[in-house]
Amino acid sequence: MSSAPLRVFLSISEEKTLLELSRGIGIPQRTKDRASGLRLSSMGWKVEKIAVYLKWSKQTVRETIHRWRKYGIIGLWDKNRSGRKRKWKEADFIEVEQKLEVEQQSYTSKKIRNFLLNERKIDLSERQIRRILKKAHRLPSRILDGSCLGVRTEQAKL
Repeated sequence: MSSAPLRVFLSISEEKTLLELSRGIGIPQRTKDRASGLRLSSMGWKVEKIAVYLKWSKQTVRETIHRWRKYGIIGLWDKNRSGRKRKWKEADFIEVEQKLEVEQQSYTSKKIRNFLLNERKIDLSERQIRRILKKAHRLPSRILDGSCLGVRTEQAKL
């Protein structure tokens, strides 16, 4: 025995909101896809067809519809994920940038680490400091080999 088809019925305002949400800038792609899936369901598409179109499993489509029914528009967004909080803040590396601009001397990741530890009471590894600087595009990648701005890593000394 199969269950009744799972379908969403949207008001005109809900349809408009989901359309704007699915085309919005700065909206996570997963949220846009969920909004599109709900709109397709309201147009009469079956769960299987939506799953194929969005390249989802049928269960994901069902869960999205159930989340819509239970939580409304809030259910389209992901919950915050757990994880370790950062030890550093953006202001910490802004201060490092200012120090590099003011003092025209060579800084290794070890010196930057010591500065953060002594001045800001932040204990990061030298490797983590290099990753943060590289990821934030604060400094060109050629800094990592010691050829720019007088900032050198331990690896560049070798």
